[in-house]
Amino acid sequence: MRAHAAGAVVVSPMLLRLARERATGALVRDHGTLYLVDGRVVHAESPVAPGPDVLLTAGGRRPRRGRIAAGELEICRLGALFDAAFFALAPGRGPARFQYGTVHGTHAVRPVRPVSAVDLERETLRRRELLDSVWPYPAVDAAPVVPRPAAPGQTVTARGRALLAHADGTRTPAQLAWALGRPAFHTLLDVRRLAAAGLVATPPEPPPYDPAPSQVAPYDPAPHRPPPPLVADFTPDPDIALLRRLRDALEAHL
Repeated sequence: MRAHAAGAVVVSPMLLRLARERATGALVRDHGTLYLVDGRVVHAESPVAPGPDVLLTAGGRRPRRGRIAAGELEICRLGALFDAAFFALAPGRGPARFQYGTVHGTHAVRPVRPVSAVDLERETLRRRELLDSVWPYPAVDAAPVVPRPAAPGQTVTARGRALLAHADGTRTPAQLAWALGRPAFHTLLDVRRLAAAGLVATPPEPPPYDPAPSQVAPYDPAPHRPPPPLVADFTPDPDIALLRRLRDALEAHL
């Protein structure tokens, strides 16, 4: 993530460049893939985020009989796109690459109206800021969710209770999202809210890296090799006589 010359934060410079080029293909990143048609995002997927089918079935929104309304289906598809794109645009270790001409094979999950790269970046930044405003400890996002007992009289929302009921101390927020049929980002948000309320344990921050111990060579007291001098290349101070006179003057007044 870097900034424009004007100061605006940019999540993916490559995505914006592909949008200007009206490119068609797949933008592959560490945590997911964005599919573009004429420079606009038509689909996104990430192993972290459940797809529309999971959100509709596991989330209990698909009716047993009949078909789901077209408007609700489009909202679900768009929600899944933004959810997967949030994780696909997360900072990664490897470089992003673009496969020109690659189109997602499952056209049935494509939203009716594609999303512009600018809108996708704006929403991604908004979500990052929202997470940090709730609980600025991203270590909880990938760690197993470990419930903590509520304080006397402390209330928990229905969403929070459902999440805590599935949190067995080993499932991560992403695994809970798949189990509950919820968007992964909203599950992260719920976990951070619970952590801020003291209902979920926050993993300790990793200690800062200190390279000093590894740079100190062990002392070898072998008699055939003398230890190195404490001070190397010592040069006498040319003003040593002046320092001695100042010392003698101070001692004379004690």
